[in-house]
Amino acid sequence: MMIADLIDQDDFRDRLVSLGFELPPGISAEDACQRVATGMCADRARVLRKMIEDLLSGSATLLPAVREAINRDLLPALLTAR
Repeated sequence: MMIADLIDQDDFRDRLVSLGFELPPGISAEDACQRVATGMCADRARVLRKMIEDLLSGSATLLPAVREAINRDLLPALLTAR
């Protein structure tokens, strides 16, 4: 039996909350990424980049909705954050 480490929308939200982002329970990955991307400051961008790098390079499997939200909303915002 293989047990996989899965990152679903709730896990992803919890990780963002642990970084200091205020997000309501049950928020979708898409809505969470859009909220986080809005008005991102340099300090938060730095911490968020690290978290995203860890998620994308780690052994955990990101559920499709989480991966799509990261690719569509967070990565572009991180590229423009100063």
